[in-house]
Amino acid sequence: MKRVLVTGANGYLASLVYHMNQDAFEWIRMTRKDADFSDPDAVEAWIRKQEFDICFHTAANANTAFCNEHPDLAEKINVESTKRIVDVCDERGALLIFSSSEQVFNGRSKRGPFHEDEEPYAVTVYGQNKIACEKYIHEHLKKAIILRYSWQLGLSQPDVKASPNLAANVMKALLHQQPTLFTCNEKRCLTYAKHLAIAFPKIIDLAPGTYHVAASNELTTYEAAVYIAKKLGATQKAIDTYILPNHERYQDRFRDFRLDASKLEALGISFGTFEDHVDELLNDFGWHV
Repeated sequence: MKRVLVTGANGYLASLVYHMNQDAFEWIRMTRKDADFSDPDAVEAWIRKQEFDICFHTAANANTAFCNEHPDLAEKINVESTKRIVDVCDERGALLIFSSSEQVFNGRSKRGPFHEDEEPYAVTVYGQNKIACEKYIHEHLKKAIILRYSWQLGLSQPDVKASPNLAANVMKALLHQQPTLFTCNEKRCLTYAKHLAIAFPKIIDLAPGTYHVAASNELTTYEAAVYIAKKLGATQKAIDTYILPNHERYQDRFRDFRLDASKLEALGISFGTFEDHVDELLNDFGWHV
């Protein structure tokens, strides 16, 4: 049985992948208690003590505002510690599965969906961090799979705490009767994270390279929020009151960094559509009307 070391083990994707595959692999679950990623020396020292076949590296600070405000610290957490992990994987001959992001395309003026071989360009520190990591991996490690994720959908469950996401934001707005703005000048892929967890055993057998993990989507973030609200059974009055369009955000430059996932689909790993994922998510948690 292969042994998987997963970093950021308490994060949403890491804990969900573990939860759904815990009997398929032996697991080493690395959390902040083991080593703080702001200290690359500590990260390397801890990693070197472990024996593993695969490193599923999800640990990162993905808070865009924090990274922009603290670029030096973000560099240590997101880039320098990742480089140490890459080096250890290279020495050990271990497979690295690196968690990258749609944010590597957030500076492109062209609209998505983007393919894996298109040149990334980011205007945020976080996006630039991910690009730097990808470059280092390509230059220093042959056995590596880079997964670029879209915005992940999901809800919390026992031992799995979901990250902030559109489905949860819509639910919060409706349940707490809080008028909430949703962006009109933006298109992103929205993917139920469960599908990554299901695909994980197939992903580890992929050829080294970069792959996009994303359900297709043609809706703006506001339109997607309205779709979710309708699937929750909200009345048109409730939608008009609590699910509000934000026309000002990004009005200077429409954001569209959707990912094209046809490369994985051609290999038998399909992520379907946003609409299908919303239906499945709400059914799984008993919210579908």
